Amino acid sequence: MAAFLDRRDPENIEDSDERFEDRAGGWLDVMAAAADLHPITRACMGFHLWSLAGLGQHGDQIEAAVTAARIAASEGKGAVFAPLAMGGAGGLRAGGPPADRLARWLDGMETACLTAMRHLDDIEAWSVRAEAEMTSLSGKTPRALRAVLTEWPLVSAPMGEVLTNASRAAVQRNLTWMEARGLIREVTGQGRFRLWAAARS
Repeated sequence: MAAFLDRRDPENIEDSDERFEDRAGGWLDVMAAAADLHPITRACMGFHLWSLAGLGQHGDQIEAAVTAARIAASEGKGAVFAPLAMGGAGGLRAGGPPADRLARWLDGMETACLTAMRHLDDIEAWSVRAEAEMTSLSGKTPRALRAVLTEWPLVSAPMGEVLTNASRAAVQRNLTWMEARGLIREVTGQGRFRLWAAARS
């Protein structure tokens, strides 16, 4: 684990100090002892024990969250996709007894899944509306660009060019047309390195 995460102990670490490999080994031992728990429960446990074991850097929870996601999806009987952060910070909040942390984790998963489903419904409705409004446009670029904006949350002109296999001018022309009709919105407010998103209602 130390090699994979590229964690090196300081050269002057004392023999009495706990090394990263020891901390990681302790975390792995506790997780192995919890092998009979459901993957979603183990994911919550692994997430909260990560920082307690001293495995994170400067309070960074990304590695803990990714590790928890891998645990939750393990064995094919856990969560294939659980966008926990979409449910707000409650599910990731530390503190309290383990039962409270697990309850917040499960509530956060439910809220996040509902939020994600609502987002997907909004994108589907946007795609139908955009298709209806773009029927007057000819060529393959409008249809391809609509598909890109359905699949990606943010799209730049160079990205649209690559994903649609169209010229930059065609992509830019269609983005301008879509923005003028309120189908998309520019989110950066800049003149350069601009990004667009579907204007969901």
